[in-house]
Amino acid sequence: MGDQRSSTHAVRFKRLFRRTSQASNRTLVSPLSQLPLLPNLRHPSISLSLQRSIDQEGLRSMAQSKTAMRKPIFTKVDQLQPETNGHNLTVKVISSNMVLQKVRPDGAQARPAQIAECLVGDETGTIVFTARNGQVDLMMPDTTVILRNAKIDMFKGSMRLAVDKWGRIEVTEPASFDIKEDNNLSLVEYELVNAVEQ
Repeated sequence: MGDQRSSTHAVRFKRLFRRTSQASNRTLVSPLSQLPLLPNLRHPSISLSLQRSIDQEGLRSMAQSKTAMRKPIFTKVDQLQPETNGHNLTVKVISSNMVLQKVRPDGAQARPAQIAECLVGDETGTIVFTARNGQVDLMMPDTTVILRNAKIDMFKGSMRLAVDKWGRIEVTEPASFDIKEDNNLSLVEYELVNAVEQ
């Protein structure tokens, strides 16, 4: 009785799946043997060990068919806009100015909290980069760094470049470009305006 019920459920599920496939005008090849192993949806003519091996092969093929990693798209400083993120840039550090340095009262793991404002730039312009804690040591003047997954924060109406825990800073070989210091994007003031729909 239990076998008949599970096979009935399997047949009903298979029929419903075919209907939804035809309704969406897609040609989906999804036999019941490729579905995840569920005890009451198992096909009665396939043994349990064969069903598991089919499931494992399906998982392996799905893992191998994942897309390869994309190459990062690098942007220039003059292309940065307020409140955007996901930027990859290659910049030179012009100057670094320590803004805050104090010891945290965490007990045994007391490490100083550091914030530095660094002026960075490329051949299109410059912007202020806010370095925090371990990033301060990497942002020494005259070094070239790659900023991955950087974001633009707004501070007192001006743009600040930052890299949070989802990004990375890498010191790289010295770049050959000359920095355009007369185009400082952090000196441009922005004003928050509420848009009224008419």
